Formats: sequence, structure tokens, C-alpha cells
Amino acid sequence: MTSPAGSTTLRRADGSAPRILVVDDEQMLTDLLSMALRMEGWDVKSAGSGFQALQVARDFEPDAMVLDIMMPDLDGMSVLQRLRHSGNDVPVLFLTAKDAVGDRVAGLTAGGDDYVTKPFSLEEVVARLRALMRRAGTARASEAEPILRVGDLSLNEDSHEVIRGDDEVELTATEFELLRFLMRNQRRVVSKAQILDRVWNYDFGGRSSVVELYISYLRKKIDQGHEPLIHTVRGVGYMIKAPQ
Repeated sequence: MTSPAGSTTLRRADGSAPRILVVDDEQMLTDLLSMALRMEGWDVKSAGSGFQALQVARDFEPDAMVLDIMMPDLDGMSVLQRLRHSGNDVPVLFLTAKDAVGDRVAGLTAGGDDYVTKPFSLEEVVARLRALMRRAGTARASEAEPILRVGDLSLNEDSHEVIRGDDEVELTATEFELLRFLMRNQRRVVSKAQILDRVWNYDFGGRSSVVELYISYLRKKIDQGHEPLIHTVRGVGYMIKAPQ
């Protein structure tokens, strides 16, 4: 069985669905995230405040948390500190409107495991939660080979094999991460800023021209001799999609 995003279903060691706690004081946002995560087949609960989050975390024992930093009663940093002080090592994905590098570093230094800024793509949140749970060992793939597909292009996230048609494509680690990000967001335009943020993991100090360079590398390896899958949306970013 695969999830709507094309990835294999994650399961806990006992075979049950992973438990996710979504914490944000914006009700519409928690509803949207909860709906997307339930479409993955996950067990989801939400909380609208920091103090409520601590109570739900004790009762629900989540496998991962999406935690907003800016909340009116108890901010996300304080929630995380209390969780860690009580011995709770649940993986935490910080979600916030703050986008300064200092805020990101502070969140990760405080014990957070990853960081996504608003606005965000639901696919990216799902992908990062999957990665957090797999790294933490709280959930595993129920199938041996999680494969992303766009047309006749396939990418195996476990073996890192990439195949276009009948040919295997050799990619560098960075090219692989870029292609994976595009494929996880297939038919969605992603900006150069989003790509820099996701593929180079916050600490890359270069300019957006590096994205253009790596897109050109990918095109030579993926699209040369085939109908193009990678498309430029001028003034916006890039998109990968199967031919019509």
C-alpha cells in the first residue's frame, strides 16, 4: 500500500498507525494539517495551546509532533523544554512564521529536530515527518522499496536508484535530494528559495544561481533524449510533471 504522495505506508513496530500531534493556535491550520496527515493513514490529534499540547502529549504518546513556536500561553520552545525535561524525546518539527536564521538555529539548538516556515507545502511537512520518524526508529516502511514515480522516471528512496525508462541514472547526493524534492512536489511549482531551504538544509550561504546550475545538471541526466519532465515556470520556480 502506498500513501497519496506515492511513498510507502509507515507503521509502528506493533503494526499500528504512527501517532502525530499537531500544535498550533490557528484552528484552520491545524485542521488542514490534520487532514493531510490522516490521508497518510496516520493517527492524528491536535492541540491549540502549549499547555494543552503537554497534556495531549502525555495521554496520546505521539511518535512525532508538529509544534508552532508562537503561541499565546506557552510558546513552542517552552513546550519542547518541558517535554525534554520530563524525558520525552519525541521528534519535533517546528512550524512557525519566523524565517530568520537565528530563529531556526534557536529552535534546533533547543532540541527541535527540524524546522518548516509558513507558508509551506503539505507534502514537505509530510516528507519531513516521515524522515524524522524513520530516523528515530518510531516508525518503519511497511514495504521494502519506497519508490516515487513521475511518468517513466522512478526514484527509490532507500537504495537511491534512479531510473528513466530502461536506463539507470547516476546522480550526486545533492542532485538526488533536488530530484527527490521535485518529485515529492510533482505538478507543484517550487521556488528557488524553497529549493535552497530544503536541499541545502539552511546552512548554504550561496545564491539562487546554484539552483539554476543544479537544475541544468538534472536536465542533462534526466531529460536528455527523453520528453522533458522538468519545467521552468518563469518568475516563479520549477516543476516536475509527467507528459500529458
